[in-house]
Amino acid sequence: MKGIGVSPGIAIGKAFILKKTEAVSSGILLSSKAEVLLEIERFDRAINRAVDEIEAIKTERQLSLSNEDLAVLETQIELITDPQVKSDVIEKIETDKKNANDALIEVIANFVDLFENMDDEYMQARSADIKDVGDLILKQLVGQAKSPIPKFEPHTIIIAQDISPSDTITMDTSHVTGFATQAGSKTSHTAIIAKSKGIPAVVGCGPELGKILNNDAVIVDGINGLIYINPAQEIIDDYTIKRAAYKQLEGELKSLKDKPAITTDGKKITLSANISDADDMEKAFENGGEGVGLLRTELLFMDRDSFPTENEQFEFYKVVALRSRNKPVIVRTIDIGGDKHLPYFNLPVELNPFLGYRAIRICLDRKDLFITQLKAILRASVFGDLKIMFPMISNVQEIRSAKNILEEAKAELLKQQVAFNADIKIGIMIEIPSAAITADILAKEIDFFSIGTNDLCQYTLAVDRMNEKISHLYDPFNPGVLRLISNVIEQGHKNNVHVGMCGEMASDPMATLLLLGMGLDDFSMSAASIPGIKSIIIKNNMAKAKEIYKTVMEMDSSEKITAYLQEVMQ
Repeated sequence: MKGIGVSPGIAIGKAFILKKTEAVSSGILLSSKAEVLLEIERFDRAINRAVDEIEAIKTERQLSLSNEDLAVLETQIELITDPQVKSDVIEKIETDKKNANDALIEVIANFVDLFENMDDEYMQARSADIKDVGDLILKQLVGQAKSPIPKFEPHTIIIAQDISPSDTITMDTSHVTGFATQAGSKTSHTAIIAKSKGIPAVVGCGPELGKILNNDAVIVDGINGLIYINPAQEIIDDYTIKRAAYKQLEGELKSLKDKPAITTDGKKITLSANISDADDMEKAFENGGEGVGLLRTELLFMDRDSFPTENEQFEFYKVVALRSRNKPVIVRTIDIGGDKHLPYFNLPVELNPFLGYRAIRICLDRKDLFITQLKAILRASVFGDLKIMFPMISNVQEIRSAKNILEEAKAELLKQQVAFNADIKIGIMIEIPSAAITADILAKEIDFFSIGTNDLCQYTLAVDRMNEKISHLYDPFNPGVLRLISNVIEQGHKNNVHVGMCGEMASDPMATLLLLGMGLDDFSMSAASIPGIKSIIIKNNMAKAKEIYKTVMEMDSSEKITAYLQEVMQ
């Protein structure tokens, strides 16, 4: 069975089926104002009790919670007390006369649907957080006793539709050797917690996973994203050998933390991390990262009922800068719109949201929002090596307009006598084909490029990667996509522009030598992926990488290209 390998490693064990009961609306309506007031009061109490339960988990000594666990629990408290969720539930109680249970179920379902339909994988994964928080509050509403934490036998592999953040944190995983779920993505909490605990995990396996029964023999291959159910003995023997080899390799990768990513013939490559807040910074350094190639700023704007003020944004960027150890941090300006809605920002409903009113297009249209963010980033730039990156650029006019607004932000700060880095570096994301094709023109306007392969691939191939019927056509190794990437790197270097990549392709081991051969300067990825990519770089040389690049560019199909690259990897 094929899924998404999100935590590397190999697990061999017995299945334990983790089941959850889905919440169902009663349809019972309230008949008086007194009942409405009672339901609102009952909902408030449930919120307080849910927060109290999480606070109790945080202080539970037996759990030995990691920093990642505590960060997840803090996020849950923020979501439980989120004013938007609360106001939406109360509105349904008051206006629609729904009881608190039904109102909560409907509001949570709406939020989950909103997040699941976003294009950004990280934001999609947050839908699981919201669903879990809804379940926590609902348990308090119905007075359900706290579920006993299951006891697992040695070599247990947990099989589930999905595993909630609260489950992954409170369960005793000392005997758990693997996770496999029907739902989930690379940025889901199952992935995050599994990685932090070093437990192999495969997610996104689909409904077929539901056929597994308790105590079935299961192999979880978190490296290749494979699940084996009741495999033959020869497969078990083969994976037992592979597991031993992986554990040896894992030790080697950990030893690379402080070693620079230099090829055998002396070419230095920068390996950076994609992060969402300051808490992710330490994880980047622990894995040998040399800075941040992408700081997403969207989370700062989510889960609230109004735009963050300049000071709120400044404090967010300042903390990131202070924790950066003076390593470069590329801050992407807000990338919302179309598919990423803010509850307090009335964006139009669009027929083609991926091609619509979003990212830099909103920023140039809503100069007030843009200049506030730019001033906050500029103010924080005195605390670290911050750089500014504009997303969704399609032409040179957009860059010039954005730069003009940046100059206005600088002028306002000068007038206010507020310190900032006047020479802050400016870059753009290359994620639209027109930008990749005109990279020679755009390069004259900025200091660096960062190739966003996720959207570049989607737009180049006209494939909605969230559409299951055509997602197989989404292929970064398509010759058309590779030619665009090659052109961006070539034109960037001709114009003395540093070229990085922050899309999923940067963390794909199969693409590493090809991108090296193209001349990519900076690979930015999830922190956990850095050691593996570094290992490939330090074991190879540029001559080999260039030969691979030359061979690939003469091929006419992604099938031939991927087969060749797999052969090279072996």
